[in-house]
Amino acid sequence: MSEPAFTLGIEEEYFLVDRKTRDVAAEPPPELLEACKQALPDQVSPEFLKAQIEVGTRPRETIADARADLARLRRGIADVADRYGLAPIASATHPFTDWGRQRPTDAERYTILARDLQMVGRRLVICGMHVHVGIEDEQLRIDLMNQVAYFLPHMLALSTSSPFWRGEPSGLKSFRLSVFNGLPRTGLPEVFDSWGEYQRHVQGLKAAGVMEDASKLWWDIRPSARFPTLEMRITDICTRLDDTIALATLYRCLLRMLWRLRRNNQRWRLYARMLLSENRWRAQRYGMSEGLVDFGKGTLVPFADLINEMIELCRPDAEHFGCVTELESARLILTRGTSADNQIRVYEEALAAGKSKQEALESVVDHLIAETVVGV
Repeated sequence: MSEPAFTLGIEEEYFLVDRKTRDVAAEPPPELLEACKQALPDQVSPEFLKAQIEVGTRPRETIADARADLARLRRGIADVADRYGLAPIASATHPFTDWGRQRPTDAERYTILARDLQMVGRRLVICGMHVHVGIEDEQLRIDLMNQVAYFLPHMLALSTSSPFWRGEPSGLKSFRLSVFNGLPRTGLPEVFDSWGEYQRHVQGLKAAGVMEDASKLWWDIRPSARFPTLEMRITDICTRLDDTIALATLYRCLLRMLWRLRRNNQRWRLYARMLLSENRWRAQRYGMSEGLVDFGKGTLVPFADLINEMIELCRPDAEHFGCVTELESARLILTRGTSADNQIRVYEEALAAGKSKQEALESVVDHLIAETVVGV
């Protein structure tokens, strides 16, 4: 069995915030986007809202190259935004902005989305991270999608960065997912027996006129509609660059681990989506703090144990790719906390120091501005 390319590409979405008010810049200067495109040709694009901007690495063979590319993109956006008194923040929600003030980007695709989704679409003041791994064979792409779905809640738990919504602690580590779940065609994908079965489902929806193409499938993971890749979409955007790289490494290595099993006529057990959805909720609600269900054992397992098991499962693949250090750095998220953990900490420390609620929320934004460019 020939080995897939397993090339790596990372897309990130950022909010643009006003450095003075710390609020989202609902109407950033149009020349800002053009300046970013000139500084970073073919790697910057608008997002659904005017207050957002998206970047994407080029397909990379090594995690070191992907990291260097993404660091350059983060720094480039930050440098251009600073000229206009703005800053990017890599956070899946903004701590206090009001979604009612936001406006969709003036582009046909986003205008149609806003029309079709109505109030659900207007609430989409959220940012995510997508990781593409190159798998040329279509049948293999579907088979690995079915199997790797088991690990998606684990990836979400490591990435959480949306604990606040409209100025209130949400009680969830990933409130972004609650907002995103309001869209059609979201959540965990079906289990498909073949690429042909997947295509028949897509064609059925296209023939019915409910979507133009497979890019309107907003599942937690999907075969990319543009590239020969398997695209992970469940994760919040990581505020720290190092955390993004740890998750991209882990996802890539998980896919190769599952490919190795297939090569040896083995496979990861498929579990009912209702079971995986329970772990998905636990990751959304608690992040790493309360553990997930190990369905093989039938019991809750501390998240640290799960991460250690995943790293050991993938160690041969990390050795193959030359990224053992990046794989093991996932453990640092356990000790340092996710962005959500740290946003809550900053907020509570500010309140304890006598700051008002609004001042505490602004302190969280300052924290996000600084952390977004750490290591770039």
